Amino acid sequence: MSLLAAPAVPTAFGTDVLRHLDAQLASARRLLDAVLRQGAAIRNRDVDAVLARLGEMQAEMERRSTLERDRVRILTQAGGGLGVAPHTVTLEALAQLLSPHEAAAAKGRSAELRGLLAEVQREHVTNRALMRQELAFLSHLTRQLGVDGEDVGYRPPSEPGATMRATLDPAAQPVRMRRALDLEA
Repeated sequence: MSLLAAPAVPTAFGTDVLRHLDAQLASARRLLDAVLRQGAAIRNRDVDAVLARLGEMQAEMERRSTLERDRVRILTQAGGGLGVAPHTVTLEALAQLLSPHEAAAAKGRSAELRGLLAEVQREHVTNRALMRQELAFLSHLTRQLGVDGEDVGYRPPSEPGATMRATLDPAAQPVRMRRALDLEA
């Protein structure tokens, strides 16, 4: 006769922990989706889509602040059950308060969450590098077109380098030639 393992009985605390980890995973997936779509928008130079994805990411980060409060509550409860300070509670220690099935599920979800968050971080770093590259190109382009520094806008006559005649008579200002393209037919 073989011995069958007793079915895992869920605990209220274990259900709470797993529900929290599921919410964390859903949030991380939404964040990753927004970061990946933002990267595509950056590559396509679609400013409106980049800004829309940024808005989505900011909204998700605000939702994550609620998840963080929930995480602190769970750690405080676990710390009380273990007789330790909440900030010292590890996943291994927390697993002691769960059924074996819940502990295994929590460890699996935690590993998946760490992987998703690492991927979000990698993609975010890539997006920042792409945006820096695009902004450097834009800066270079504006310098080439002479839309940089002191040449832009109105300067009051009281500022150094401005003369009354130059501010009143646009024809008296020097004309700077710019070549954007040199083409031959």
